[in-house]
Amino acid sequence: MSRSAHRIDVHQHIVPAFYREELAEAGITDAGGRALPAWSPESALRLMDLLGTATSIVSVSTPGTSFLTEPADAADLARRLNDHSAALAGDHAGRFGFFATLPMPGTDASAAEAVRALDDLRADGVTLLASHRGTYLGADGQDALWRTLDDRGAVVFVHPAELPVPPVDGIPAFAADFLLDTTRAAYLLVRNGITRRYPGIRFILSHAGGFVPYSSHRMALTIADDTGRSPLDVLDDFRSFYFDTALSSSPAALPSLLASARPGHVRFGSVWTFAPAPAGQY
Repeated sequence: MSRSAHRIDVHQHIVPAFYREELAEAGITDAGGRALPAWSPESALRLMDLLGTATSIVSVSTPGTSFLTEPADAADLARRLNDHSAALAGDHAGRFGFFATLPMPGTDASAAEAVRALDDLRADGVTLLASHRGTYLGADGQDALWRTLDDRGAVVFVHPAELPVPPVDGIPAFAADFLLDTTRAAYLLVRNGITRRYPGIRFILSHAGGFVPYSSHRMALTIADDTGRSPLDVLDDFRSFYFDTALSSSPAALPSLLASARPGHVRFGSVWTFAPAPAGQY
């Protein structure tokens, strides 16, 4: 049996047709500067066979439901996306799992959908964008959601969104802004004690955590100075995160990740279908 026989891909995206249509109606044709790619279960399975992936945990990339300003519309879209993902997992038993979409920034509605997705649909965890219309994970007012997820020992897949600032011409969001968005969320989750108060939650930071492996010591010293906590304790909180390898397997990035993360806290991520197959092979 090959070493990859049980490989699990924790960062693979789906783009259902009805979701693409809703985005198009809102004038959205890309995610983070990348055009929305074609997607089908068959193409996903071909990619998985190419990479030797046994199971992919699929998720919806940015903007999730955050482009909808009416909370009821966001909650409805999240339900439809999660029902679609649950059906995909059911139709291809063992090949697909899913991280449920939550209608953030509405924390009460997100907690309710998390209960439905985790308890009834048997989701493998939930997806939370690092920021939702300028509100970051770890900000005040999210405790109802954290309690719900902590009670269930849930996995939270943190995926970046576009920064809540004007874009810079010539710099697509996925190239640099995504990394900062994830890092900001990780900083606040540690700074505001979320990782300590809710130890049952397992956070996976996508794209190797953005800048976290490279800057964790610098951020730990800053938080320690701000809060009076021990820098070593703060650094340990950063090391409590899990990380995926999506677009982060270079000779520069991967050693930093492996030096920073706890053993066993690095997960494979292909970021297909937004990244081409060679990115996952690399």
